[in-house]
Amino acid sequence: MVKEAILQSDIIPRFKDAGFGLENFHLHHQVIASEWQGQVQAVENNTQENTRNCICLNFEDLKCFEPVDRHYESLGVIFHECLAIQPSNPAFPTHSGSIVLMGSPQTELLEVSFVRPVNLVSALVTSSQRLVLSAYGCDRQLLAQTVLPVANLANSDSAITPNAQLSVAANDIHSVTFSVFNGLFTLDNFRFCT
Repeated sequence: MVKEAILQSDIIPRFKDAGFGLENFHLHHQVIASEWQGQVQAVENNTQENTRNCICLNFEDLKCFEPVDRHYESLGVIFHECLAIQPSNPAFPTHSGSIVLMGSPQTELLEVSFVRPVNLVSALVTSSQRLVLSAYGCDRQLLAQTVLPVANLANSDSAITPNAQLSVAANDIHSVTFSVFNGLFTLDNFRFCT
């Protein structure tokens, strides 16, 4: 079951740190955050009457503290700058199983590239700060972005629950990045579709 909320506004919020403000991300006044309950194997294509081919990774085959890179290359995806963890901090709950990915604290970024272009990418994220999911084409041109506007840690007063689903959709996505400014985040149930 997928619950999704789309917040739309003609007013772009301003942030004190101009380098990380929404105006620098060209978001077209759309912020998406949703809560995903249950694992979805296939997603309907809204523009056609067929079903997309999707792969969903729950990371349970990884070992705790294992650097993750080419583990899923045979499935068409390569991870960069991340580590498999079993969260000990209850503020970062897992959605399914016990293993999630954590972006590198040094770069505050987790990058994922695809062996063949995809059209939809989604993941469940829990973050201590605002998080941006960006999709890029073959020449690193920005195709689409989605924002988790605020932290969504467990046992906090956030309006967004932990493990919120972030999604981007565009033609020929070659890579995506999950980036956070001055914070930590975890990633679970990473899904990509052609």
